[in-house]
Amino acid sequence: MKRVIIISILLIGNVFAQENIVFQSGEGGYDFFRIPAIVQLKPNHLIAFAEGRVNGSGDFGNVDIVYKESQNGGETWTVLKTLIDNKTLQAGNPAPVIDLMDPMFPNGVLYLFYNTGNNHENEVRKGNGVREVWYVKSTDGAKNWSTPVNITLQVHRPKNPAYNASYVFKEDWRSYANTPGHALQISSGKFAGRLIVPANHSSGNPISKFLDYRAHLFFSDDHGKTFHLSDDVDIPGSNESTAAELSKGGVLMNIRNQSGNPRNRILSFSSSGGQHWDTSYSSEKLIDPVCQGSLLNIQNKKKSYLLFSNAHSMQSRDSLSIHLSSNDGHSWELKTIIDKSPISFKGDWTAYSDLVEVNTKSIGIIYERNNYKEIVFKKIDKKIIIN
Repeated sequence: MKRVIIISILLIGNVFAQENIVFQSGEGGYDFFRIPAIVQLKPNHLIAFAEGRVNGSGDFGNVDIVYKESQNGGETWTVLKTLIDNKTLQAGNPAPVIDLMDPMFPNGVLYLFYNTGNNHENEVRKGNGVREVWYVKSTDGAKNWSTPVNITLQVHRPKNPAYNASYVFKEDWRSYANTPGHALQISSGKFAGRLIVPANHSSGNPISKFLDYRAHLFFSDDHGKTFHLSDDVDIPGSNESTAAELSKGGVLMNIRNQSGNPRNRILSFSSSGGQHWDTSYSSEKLIDPVCQGSLLNIQNKKKSYLLFSNAHSMQSRDSLSIHLSSNDGHSWELKTIIDKSPISFKGDWTAYSDLVEVNTKSIGIIYERNNYKEIVFKKIDKKIIIN
């Protein structure tokens, strides 16, 4: 293992949390790192993914998917590795998940879903380009990876035959993105074993205030052999989404409202394992500056809790916080502010984040900080959040 950062101890409210910088601008020839995602391979063994952006901080262009590992709960991290290099084009939105229920691989299969694109998002929305959906997987704990598999025809509905003769779907989906952050597997109930990747798409010609967007998810019930689409979330402007398992095999999606009106998160509940949506609404409790968030289901003393992290502000990407729900997401309590900007700071202090269970006593959060110059990991005692 290589020590690549300085470990510091910060006071969060009345709580000490260990902080490490995982990805730093300029490292490995990348100008910026963005869109972090993290999963636990086994207790204290973590793998963190990000987009490595070669030429500036923009979403499109020469963007690779990179990763690092930690085998001591996030205290130290390995050297940077590049997993997906789409040459001069974009590869992004890494969404990892571990299939722990495949009988062929009792130690689990690590999937990494991602997107590629050949033009800027606004141009793709106009029909001048295409976004595709892929995955790679590892059956040996990220030591070796499969060749990429294109699942666009199963989970996307593009209408762009000039790019691919099979892209003739009447739905005419254009922009497309996986969840920023981890995907999930349903662990119990009728839909146990289902792999779920939250996502979003635009449909048809662009509409003002991004009302051409809808959130959705795709899933597999046969360990990645085939994939299926859920219904759309029927709220215009529903965009980047994160999801977690509820009791009895239910699923909650927590969604960015791209229109910015209102500046609250959208919650969408499913009792069918994410295939159909029973109810969707804007949560007044979960304010948001039009940014990404992360959702995580954890068990503590045989009780299930949901954790949600985001920039808890209506004005700026700042005040990264964690909310807790003990009733399947129907009510939320602000538990702690993870990081807040210095008084004189200007810009985006804390932006995209992802939550992970580190071990039975700790959770972790990885997030963008300081105008996207660094991606930070903090480990927090569960007692701080659940008490």
